[in-house]
Amino acid sequence: MSRDMSYEAINARKNQIMKDAMRISYEDFEWDGIGFDYEKMMREVGYSMEEMRQIQLDNGVGDTPLLEMRNLTALARKYAPEGKGARIFIKDEACNASGSFKARRAAISVQQSKRLGYKGVIAATSGNYGAAVAAQATMNGLKCIVVQECYDNDKVGQPEILEKQRICEAYGAEVVQLTVGPELFTTFLGLLEETGYFNASLYTPFGIAGVETLGYELAVQCKERFGKYPDAVVCTNAGGGNLTGTARGLIKAGENKTQVIGASIDLSGLHMASDHDFNKKSCTTGHTGFAIPFVTWPDRSDCPRNAARTLRYMDRYVTVKQGEVFYITQALAVLEGYERGPAGNTSLTAAFALAQQMDQDQIIIVQETEYTGAGKHTMPQLTFAKQNGVEVYFGDPDTEVPGKTLVFPKDPSMIRAREYDLKKAKCSYVHNCVKNYHMTEATKQDIQYIMDEIREDESFVVNELKQYQVKIKEV
Repeated sequence: MSRDMSYEAINARKNQIMKDAMRISYEDFEWDGIGFDYEKMMREVGYSMEEMRQIQLDNGVGDTPLLEMRNLTALARKYAPEGKGARIFIKDEACNASGSFKARRAAISVQQSKRLGYKGVIAATSGNYGAAVAAQATMNGLKCIVVQECYDNDKVGQPEILEKQRICEAYGAEVVQLTVGPELFTTFLGLLEETGYFNASLYTPFGIAGVETLGYELAVQCKERFGKYPDAVVCTNAGGGNLTGTARGLIKAGENKTQVIGASIDLSGLHMASDHDFNKKSCTTGHTGFAIPFVTWPDRSDCPRNAARTLRYMDRYVTVKQGEVFYITQALAVLEGYERGPAGNTSLTAAFALAQQMDQDQIIIVQETEYTGAGKHTMPQLTFAKQNGVEVYFGDPDTEVPGKTLVFPKDPSMIRAREYDLKKAKCSYVHNCVKNYHMTEATKQDIQYIMDEIREDESFVVNELKQYQVKIKEV
Protein backbone atom coordinates (compact mmCIF):
# COMPACT_ATOMS: atom_id res chain seq x y z
CA MET A 1 0.00 0.00 0.00
CA SER A 2 1.43 3.38 -1.00
CA ARG A 3 1.97 6.05 1.64
CA ASP A 4 -0.34 9.04 1.89
CA MET A 5 1.88 11.93 0.75
CA SER A 6 -0.60 14.71 1.44
CA TYR A 7 0.52 17.74 3.46
CA GLU A 8 -1.48 16.62 6.49
CA ALA A 9 -0.30 13.00 6.36
CA ILE A 10 3.39 13.83 5.98
CA ASN A 11 3.31 16.28 8.87
CA ALA A 12 1.47 13.73 11.00
CA ARG A 13 4.46 11.39 10.50
CA LYS A 14 7.12 14.05 11.05
CA ASN A 15 8.36 12.84 14.46
CA GLN A 16 9.02 9.33 13.20
CA ILE A 17 10.56 10.65 9.97
CA MET A 18 12.91 12.86 11.97
CA LYS A 19 13.87 10.03 14.32
CA ASP A 20 14.66 7.73 11.40
CA ALA A 21 16.66 10.49 9.69
CA MET A 22 18.89 11.33 12.67
CA ARG A 23 18.63 8.41 15.10
CA ILE A 24 18.30 10.84 17.96
CA SER A 25 15.62 9.94 20.47
CA TYR A 26 14.66 13.47 21.48
CA GLU A 27 12.12 12.05 23.92
CA ASP A 28 15.07 10.84 26.04
CA PHE A 29 15.80 14.45 26.90
CA GLU A 30 12.24 15.58 27.60
CA TRP A 31 11.07 16.49 31.10
CA ASP A 32 7.53 16.57 32.40
CA GLY A 33 6.03 19.93 31.54
CA ILE A 34 7.55 22.29 29.01
CA GLY A 35 11.27 21.72 29.38
CA PHE A 36 14.03 19.37 28.27
CA ASP A 37 17.61 18.63 29.32
CA TYR A 38 19.54 20.81 26.89
CA GLU A 39 23.00 20.08 28.24
CA LYS A 40 22.41 16.32 28.22
CA MET A 41 21.35 16.57 24.58
CA MET A 42 24.52 18.47 23.70
CA ARG A 43 26.76 16.09 25.66
CA GLU A 44 25.38 13.12 23.80
CA VAL A 45 26.65 14.49 20.52
CA GLY A 46 29.53 12.17 21.32
CA TYR A 47 32.40 14.29 19.98
CA SER A 48 35.09 15.99 22.05
CA MET A 49 36.54 19.34 20.99
CA GLU A 50 39.71 17.55 19.87
CA GLU A 51 37.74 15.06 17.77
CA MET A 52 35.68 17.80 16.11
CA ARG A 53 38.74 19.86 15.28
CA GLN A 54 40.46 16.86 13.73
CA ILE A 55 37.38 15.90 11.68
CA GLN A 56 37.18 19.46 10.40
CA LEU A 57 40.89 19.74 9.59
CA ASP A 58 40.73 16.43 7.70
CA ASN A 59 37.99 17.98 5.56
CA GLY A 60 39.47 21.39 4.80
CA VAL A 61 37.83 23.22 7.68
CA GLY A 62 39.11 25.20 10.66
CA ASP A 63 42.27 26.95 11.85
CA THR A 64 41.21 30.04 9.91
CA PRO A 65 43.24 33.22 10.41
CA LEU A 66 42.40 36.04 12.83
CA LEU A 67 42.99 39.26 10.90
CA GLU A 68 43.33 42.78 12.28
CA MET A 69 41.35 45.44 10.41
CA ARG A 70 43.82 48.29 10.98
CA ASN A 71 42.33 50.70 8.47
CA LEU A 72 38.74 50.16 9.57
CA THR A 73 39.90 50.60 13.17
CA ALA A 74 41.57 53.89 12.22
CA LEU A 75 38.39 55.05 10.48
CA ALA A 76 36.29 54.13 13.52
CA ARG A 77 38.64 56.06 15.79
CA LYS A 78 38.22 59.12 13.61
CA TYR A 79 34.58 59.30 14.71
CA ALA A 80 34.99 57.96 18.26
CA PRO A 81 35.35 60.04 21.43
CA GLU A 82 38.92 60.56 22.65
CA GLY A 83 40.46 57.33 23.92
CA LYS A 84 37.76 55.20 22.28
CA GLY A 85 37.96 52.92 19.27
CA ALA A 86 38.65 49.26 20.02
CA ARG A 87 40.84 47.20 17.70
CA ILE A 88 38.66 45.38 15.15
CA PHE A 89 39.53 41.82 14.09
CA ILE A 90 37.79 39.32 11.83
CA LYS A 91 37.95 35.52 11.88
CA ASP A 92 38.28 34.80 8.17
CA GLU A 93 35.93 31.85 7.74
CA ALA A 94 35.93 32.33 3.96
CA CYS A 95 39.11 30.23 4.10
CA ASN A 96 37.08 27.11 4.91
CA ALA A 97 36.15 24.56 2.25
CA SER A 98 32.95 25.95 0.64
CA GLY A 99 33.79 29.42 1.92
CA SER A 100 31.87 29.97 5.15
CA PHE A 101 31.66 28.98 8.82
CA LYS A 102 28.78 26.67 7.85
CA ALA A 103 31.44 24.15 6.80
CA ARG A 104 32.08 23.57 10.51
CA ARG A 105 28.47 22.47 11.03
CA ALA A 106 28.42 20.42 7.86
CA ALA A 107 31.67 18.57 8.61
CA ILE A 108 30.34 17.15 11.88
CA SER A 109 26.87 16.38 10.51
CA VAL A 110 28.27 14.58 7.46
CA GLN A 111 30.74 12.67 9.63
CA GLN A 112 27.86 11.54 11.86
CA SER A 113 25.80 10.43 8.88
CA LYS A 114 28.75 8.47 7.54
CA ARG A 115 29.37 6.77 10.90
CA LEU A 116 25.73 5.73 11.08
CA GLY A 117 25.83 4.24 7.59
CA TYR A 118 23.55 6.62 5.70
CA LYS A 119 24.05 6.77 1.92
CA GLY A 120 23.25 10.45 1.62
CA VAL A 121 22.32 13.68 3.38
CA ILE A 122 19.57 16.25 2.90
CA ALA A 123 19.56 19.89 4.02
CA ALA A 124 16.77 22.44 3.73
CA THR A 125 18.44 25.82 3.32
CA SER A 126 18.66 28.76 0.93
CA GLY A 127 22.00 29.81 2.41
CA ASN A 128 25.66 28.88 2.58
CA TYR A 129 24.88 25.74 4.53
CA GLY A 130 23.67 23.98 1.39
CA ALA A 131 27.04 24.53 -0.26
CA ALA A 132 28.81 23.37 2.89
CA VAL A 133 26.82 20.14 3.12
CA ALA A 134 27.25 19.50 -0.60
CA ALA A 135 31.03 19.96 -0.41
CA GLN A 136 31.42 17.80 2.71
CA ALA A 137 29.20 15.08 1.26
CA THR A 138 31.33 14.97 -1.89
CA MET A 139 34.53 14.70 0.18
CA ASN A 140 33.05 11.76 2.09
CA GLY A 141 31.48 9.90 -0.81
CA LEU A 142 27.84 10.57 0.13
CA LYS A 143 24.97 11.75 -2.01
CA CYS A 144 23.41 15.12 -1.24
CA ILE A 145 20.07 16.83 -1.80
CA VAL A 146 19.56 20.50 -0.98
CA VAL A 147 16.02 21.87 -0.74
CA GLN A 148 15.84 25.61 -1.40
CA GLU A 149 13.25 28.37 -1.53
CA CYS A 150 14.60 30.07 -4.64
CA TYR A 151 11.79 32.08 -6.21
CA ASP A 152 8.66 34.08 -5.76
CA ASN A 153 5.53 32.81 -7.48
CA ASP A 154 6.59 34.47 -10.75
CA LYS A 155 9.77 32.34 -10.69
CA VAL A 156 11.95 35.39 -10.06
CA GLY A 157 14.95 34.62 -7.87
CA GLN A 158 17.06 36.86 -5.67
CA PRO A 159 20.69 36.99 -6.97
CA GLU A 160 22.25 35.79 -3.73
CA ILE A 161 19.97 32.76 -3.51
CA LEU A 162 20.60 31.86 -7.14
CA GLU A 163 24.35 32.07 -6.51
CA LYS A 164 23.95 29.58 -3.66
CA GLN A 165 21.86 27.34 -5.88
CA ARG A 166 24.68 27.40 -8.44
CA ILE A 167 27.42 26.51 -5.97
CA CYS A 168 25.41 23.62 -4.48
CA GLU A 169 25.10 22.14 -7.96
CA ALA A 170 28.79 22.78 -8.62
CA TYR A 171 29.64 20.60 -5.63
CA GLY A 172 27.47 17.81 -7.04
CA ALA A 173 24.29 18.20 -5.02
CA GLU A 174 20.81 17.71 -6.41
CA VAL A 175 18.97 20.98 -5.75
CA VAL A 176 15.20 20.89 -5.31
CA GLN A 177 13.98 24.41 -6.08
CA LEU A 178 10.77 25.77 -4.59
CA THR A 179 8.83 28.99 -4.52
CA VAL A 180 8.30 30.77 -1.20
CA GLY A 181 5.63 29.20 0.99
CA PRO A 182 4.86 26.44 3.51
CA GLU A 183 5.75 23.58 1.17
CA LEU A 184 9.49 23.71 2.01
CA PHE A 185 9.24 21.68 5.22
CA THR A 186 6.75 19.21 3.79
CA THR A 187 8.91 18.61 0.70
CA PHE A 188 11.90 18.16 2.97
CA LEU A 189 10.08 15.59 5.12
CA GLY A 190 8.86 13.72 2.06
CA LEU A 191 12.39 13.46 0.65
CA LEU A 192 13.81 12.24 3.97
CA GLU A 193 11.18 9.51 4.09
CA GLU A 194 11.56 8.56 0.44
CA THR A 195 15.36 8.41 0.33
CA GLY A 196 16.22 7.27 3.86
CA TYR A 197 18.96 9.92 3.92
CA PHE A 198 20.36 11.67 7.01
CA ASN A 199 18.79 14.94 8.11
CA ALA A 200 21.77 17.30 8.06
CA SER A 201 19.71 20.01 9.72
CA LEU A 202 21.23 23.28 10.79
CA TYR A 203 19.71 22.76 14.22
CA THR A 204 20.86 19.31 15.37
CA PRO A 205 23.33 18.99 18.27
CA PHE A 206 25.93 17.91 15.70
CA GLY A 207 25.53 21.08 13.68
CA ILE A 208 25.74 23.42 16.67
CA ALA A 209 28.64 21.53 18.24
CA GLY A 210 30.55 21.97 14.98
CA VAL A 211 30.48 25.75 15.48
CA GLU A 212 31.95 25.42 18.96
CA THR A 213 35.37 25.01 17.34
CA LEU A 214 35.02 28.53 15.92
CA GLY A 215 34.54 30.14 19.34
CA TYR A 216 37.27 27.95 20.80
CA GLU A 217 39.77 28.87 18.08
CA LEU A 218 39.24 32.61 18.21
CA ALA A 219 39.57 32.60 22.01
CA VAL A 220 42.83 30.65 21.88
CA GLN A 221 44.22 32.75 19.01
CA CYS A 222 43.44 35.99 20.80
CA LYS A 223 44.91 34.80 24.10
CA GLU A 224 48.10 33.52 22.46
CA ARG A 225 48.69 36.75 20.49
CA PHE A 226 47.62 39.37 23.01
CA GLY A 227 47.70 37.66 26.38
CA LYS A 228 43.97 38.08 26.90
CA TYR A 229 40.62 36.96 25.56
CA PRO A 230 38.55 39.28 23.36
CA ASP A 231 36.43 41.89 25.10
CA ALA A 232 33.56 41.40 22.67
CA VAL A 233 32.61 39.00 19.89
CA VAL A 234 29.96 40.01 17.34
CA CYS A 235 27.96 37.28 15.61
CA THR A 236 25.60 37.76 12.68
CA ASN A 237 22.37 36.29 14.01
CA ALA A 238 19.71 34.45 12.01
CA GLY A 239 18.64 30.99 13.21
CA GLY A 240 20.95 31.25 16.22
CA GLY A 241 23.43 28.45 15.55
CA ASN A 242 26.27 30.83 14.74
CA LEU A 243 25.97 32.68 18.04
CA THR A 244 25.12 29.63 20.17
CA GLY A 245 28.03 27.54 18.91
CA THR A 246 30.52 30.41 19.12
CA ALA A 247 29.50 31.25 22.69
CA ARG A 248 29.73 27.61 23.77
CA GLY A 249 33.19 27.40 22.19
CA LEU A 250 34.35 30.46 24.12
CA ILE A 251 33.21 28.82 27.33
CA LYS A 252 35.02 25.58 26.44
CA ALA A 253 38.19 27.59 25.90
CA GLY A 254 37.88 28.78 29.50
CA GLU A 255 36.41 32.22 28.79
CA ASN A 256 33.09 33.40 30.20
CA LYS A 257 33.60 37.17 30.42
CA THR A 258 33.68 38.03 26.72
CA GLN A 259 30.55 39.94 25.74
CA VAL A 260 28.63 38.00 23.09
CA ILE A 261 26.73 40.37 20.80
CA GLY A 262 24.20 39.35 18.16
CA ALA A 263 23.74 41.53 15.08
CA SER A 264 20.98 41.41 12.46
CA ILE A 265 19.85 43.58 9.57
CA ASP A 266 16.63 45.43 10.35
CA LEU A 267 13.94 44.18 7.98
CA SER A 268 11.01 45.10 10.19
CA GLY A 269 7.80 45.38 8.21
CA LEU A 270 8.68 42.69 5.65
CA HIS A 271 6.99 39.30 5.96
CA MET A 272 9.47 36.55 5.10
CA ALA A 273 6.79 34.07 3.98
CA SER A 274 5.09 36.63 1.74
CA ASP A 275 5.40 36.19 -2.00
CA HIS A 276 5.08 39.97 -2.37
CA ASP A 277 7.90 40.69 0.09
CA PHE A 278 10.22 37.80 -0.87
CA ASN A 279 12.30 39.82 -3.35
CA LYS A 280 11.95 43.16 -1.59
CA LYS A 281 14.88 42.40 0.71
CA SER A 282 18.52 42.81 -0.31
CA CYS A 283 19.85 40.12 2.01
CA THR A 284 18.87 36.50 2.52
CA THR A 285 20.23 35.82 5.99
CA GLY A 286 21.17 37.55 9.21
CA HIS A 287 18.03 39.69 9.23
CA THR A 288 15.32 40.31 11.80
CA GLY A 289 12.62 38.63 9.71
CA PHE A 290 14.39 35.34 10.34
CA ALA A 291 16.23 36.02 13.58
CA ILE A 292 13.53 37.46 15.85
CA PRO A 293 11.15 34.48 15.45
CA PHE A 294 14.02 32.09 16.28
CA VAL A 295 15.21 34.19 19.23
CA THR A 296 11.75 34.22 20.77
CA TRP A 297 10.90 30.59 19.90
CA PRO A 298 13.82 28.40 18.79
CA ASP A 299 11.75 25.22 18.57
CA ARG A 300 10.18 26.33 15.29
CA SER A 301 13.02 24.52 13.50
CA ASP A 302 13.04 21.25 11.55
CA CYS A 303 14.08 19.31 14.66
CA PRO A 304 11.90 18.44 17.67
CA ARG A 305 14.29 20.48 19.83
CA ASN A 306 16.55 23.13 18.37
CA ALA A 307 20.14 22.99 19.63
CA ALA A 308 20.55 26.70 18.77
CA ARG A 309 19.18 28.64 21.74
CA THR A 310 20.24 32.25 21.42
CA LEU A 311 18.84 33.74 24.62
CA ARG A 312 20.96 31.36 26.70
CA TYR A 313 24.11 33.08 25.43
CA MET A 314 23.45 36.53 23.94
CA ASP A 315 24.50 39.49 26.11
CA ARG A 316 23.41 42.21 23.69
CA TYR A 317 21.47 42.34 20.44
CA VAL A 318 21.86 45.14 17.90
CA THR A 319 20.48 45.87 14.45
CA VAL A 320 21.97 47.62 11.43
CA LYS A 321 20.51 48.84 8.14
CA GLN A 322 20.88 47.29 4.68
CA GLY A 323 22.54 50.40 3.27
CA GLU A 324 25.09 50.39 6.08
CA VAL A 325 26.02 46.77 5.35
CA PHE A 326 26.56 47.52 1.66
CA TYR A 327 28.72 50.49 2.65
CA ILE A 328 30.92 48.43 5.00
CA THR A 329 31.16 45.65 2.40
CA GLN A 330 32.74 48.13 0.00
CA ALA A 331 34.87 49.69 2.75
CA LEU A 332 36.29 46.27 3.65
CA ALA A 333 37.36 45.79 0.04
CA VAL A 334 38.83 49.24 -0.64
CA LEU A 335 40.37 49.86 2.81
CA GLU A 336 41.52 46.39 3.82
CA GLY A 337 41.84 44.51 0.54
CA TYR A 338 39.36 41.77 1.48
CA GLU A 339 36.30 41.15 -0.66
CA ARG A 340 33.85 39.12 1.37
CA GLY A 341 30.14 38.28 1.18
CA PRO A 342 27.30 40.06 2.95
CA ALA A 343 26.48 37.86 5.96
CA GLY A 344 29.69 38.42 7.89
CA ASN A 345 29.63 42.07 6.94
CA THR A 346 26.45 42.44 8.97
CA SER A 347 28.41 41.81 12.16
CA LEU A 348 31.34 43.86 10.82
CA THR A 349 29.00 46.83 10.36
CA ALA A 350 27.86 46.47 13.95
CA ALA A 351 31.46 46.07 15.16
CA PHE A 352 32.49 49.29 13.36
CA ALA A 353 29.89 51.20 15.39
CA LEU A 354 30.39 49.29 18.65
CA ALA A 355 34.16 49.75 18.55
CA GLN A 356 33.60 53.50 18.88
CA GLN A 357 32.00 52.89 22.29
CA MET A 358 34.92 50.80 23.58
CA ASP A 359 38.40 51.74 24.81
CA GLN A 360 41.33 51.69 22.37
CA ASP A 361 43.09 48.88 24.23
CA GLN A 362 40.07 46.61 23.90
CA ILE A 363 39.55 43.97 21.21
CA ILE A 364 36.32 43.31 19.31
CA ILE A 365 36.17 40.29 17.00
CA VAL A 366 33.82 39.71 14.09
CA GLN A 367 33.71 35.93 14.22
CA GLU A 368 33.03 35.09 10.57
CA THR A 369 33.40 36.09 6.97
CA GLU A 370 32.01 34.28 3.94
CA TYR A 371 33.02 33.83 0.32
CA THR A 372 31.64 36.19 -2.26
CA GLY A 373 30.43 35.34 -5.75
CA ALA A 374 28.47 36.73 -8.67
CA GLY A 375 25.10 36.91 -6.92
CA LYS A 376 26.54 38.15 -3.64
CA HIS A 377 28.27 41.23 -5.01
CA THR A 378 26.94 44.66 -4.21
CA MET A 379 26.07 45.66 -7.78
CA PRO A 380 23.72 42.77 -8.71
CA GLN A 381 22.03 43.14 -5.34
CA LEU A 382 21.46 46.86 -5.87
CA THR A 383 20.34 46.34 -9.47
CA PHE A 384 17.84 43.75 -8.30
CA ALA A 385 16.57 46.08 -5.57
CA LYS A 386 15.93 48.82 -8.12
CA GLN A 387 14.16 46.36 -10.43
CA ASN A 388 11.82 45.55 -7.53
CA GLY A 389 10.92 49.18 -6.95
CA VAL A 390 13.31 49.87 -4.07
CA GLU A 391 14.72 53.41 -4.11
CA VAL A 392 18.49 53.47 -3.55
CA TYR A 393 20.29 56.64 -2.45
CA PHE A 394 22.76 58.25 -0.01
CA GLY A 395 21.31 59.83 3.10
CA ASP A 396 20.49 59.04 6.71
CA PRO A 397 20.24 55.25 7.20
CA ASP A 398 17.72 55.78 10.00
CA THR A 399 15.21 56.83 7.33
CA GLU A 400 15.52 53.48 5.52
CA VAL A 401 12.21 51.63 5.08
CA PRO A 402 12.74 47.92 4.29
CA GLY A 403 11.22 47.00 0.94
CA LYS A 404 10.86 50.64 -0.11
CA THR A 405 14.23 52.37 0.35
CA LEU A 406 17.86 51.37 0.73
CA VAL A 407 19.91 54.20 2.19
CA PHE A 408 23.70 54.37 2.16
CA PRO A 409 25.19 56.57 4.90
CA LYS A 410 26.37 59.94 3.60
CA ASP A 411 29.21 59.70 6.08
CA PRO A 412 30.71 56.78 8.10
CA SER A 413 29.73 58.60 11.29
CA MET A 414 26.10 57.76 10.48
CA ILE A 415 26.65 54.01 10.81
CA ARG A 416 25.00 52.84 14.02
CA ALA A 417 24.41 49.71 16.05
CA ARG A 418 20.83 50.09 17.30
CA GLU A 419 20.10 48.33 20.57
CA TYR A 420 17.34 45.74 20.46
CA ASP A 421 15.53 45.33 23.77
CA LEU A 422 16.46 41.84 24.98
CA LYS A 423 13.91 42.11 27.80
CA LYS A 424 11.23 42.41 25.13
CA ALA A 425 12.53 39.26 23.42
CA LYS A 426 12.58 37.39 26.73
CA CYS A 427 9.01 38.41 27.49
CA SER A 428 8.01 37.15 24.03
CA TYR A 429 9.71 33.84 24.76
CA VAL A 430 7.69 33.40 27.97
CA HIS A 431 4.51 34.28 26.08
CA ASN A 432 5.34 31.66 23.46
CA CYS A 433 5.86 29.05 26.19
CA VAL A 434 2.39 29.77 27.50
CA LYS A 435 0.80 29.80 24.05
CA ASN A 436 2.55 26.79 22.51
CA TYR A 437 2.18 24.54 25.56
CA HIS A 438 -1.28 25.80 26.53
CA MET A 439 0.10 26.46 29.99
CA THR A 440 -2.38 26.89 32.82
CA GLU A 441 0.10 26.07 35.58
CA ALA A 442 3.88 26.03 36.01
CA THR A 443 5.99 23.78 38.21
CA LYS A 444 9.30 24.72 39.81
CA GLN A 445 11.01 22.75 37.06
CA ASP A 446 9.13 24.70 34.35
CA ILE A 447 10.19 27.97 35.97
CA GLN A 448 13.81 26.89 36.30
CA TYR A 449 13.84 25.81 32.66
CA ILE A 450 12.61 29.22 31.49
CA MET A 451 15.15 30.92 33.79
CA ASP A 452 17.93 28.95 32.11
CA GLU A 453 16.54 29.64 28.64
CA ILE A 454 16.41 33.43 29.03
CA ARG A 455 18.99 34.03 31.81
CA GLU A 456 16.60 35.83 34.12
CA ASP A 457 15.78 35.36 37.80
CA GLU A 458 12.76 33.60 39.26
CA SER A 459 10.80 36.77 40.01
CA PHE A 460 11.04 37.89 36.39
CA VAL A 461 9.73 34.58 35.08
CA VAL A 462 6.97 34.25 37.67
CA ASN A 463 5.76 37.81 37.06
CA GLU A 464 5.59 37.18 33.32
CA LEU A 465 3.70 33.91 33.75
CA LYS A 466 1.20 35.54 36.09
CA GLN A 467 0.35 38.06 33.38
CA TYR A 468 -1.14 35.13 31.46
CA GLN A 469 -3.00 33.76 34.49
CA VAL A 470 -0.63 30.79 34.78
CA LYS A 471 -0.90 29.25 38.23
CA ILE A 472 2.42 28.69 40.04
CA LYS A 473 2.54 25.28 41.70
CA GLU A 474 4.33 25.37 45.06
CA VAL A 475 5.39 21.71 45.04
